[in-house]
Amino acid sequence: MGGDLQSVAQDAIGTCSMCGRDTEFFELPGRPEQYCLACSADFATAAVLRTEIDAATLAGQNAEGLVTEYAELSRQMLTRAQSADALGSW
Repeated sequence: MGGDLQSVAQDAIGTCSMCGRDTEFFELPGRPEQYCLACSADFATAAVLRTEIDAATLAGQNAEGLVTEYAELSRQMLTRAQSADALGSW
């Protein structure tokens, strides 16, 4: 498996490491966890946002919009994970 996001591998049915759904799960490069499609997309987006926030900060640019987007995405991911904990799984 390659080291970039284009080499995401789709595996058999399993339980998502974040939301607990029993569905097809996806493996992100460099991550041991298995995520469903929605969670893998959110996790990959969060990784890109972190990289862009760091780059903007190091370049002395305003990263406030990116930080706001990252915070909202993080809240959504946390809500999904907590819902899985409270309800068992979807």
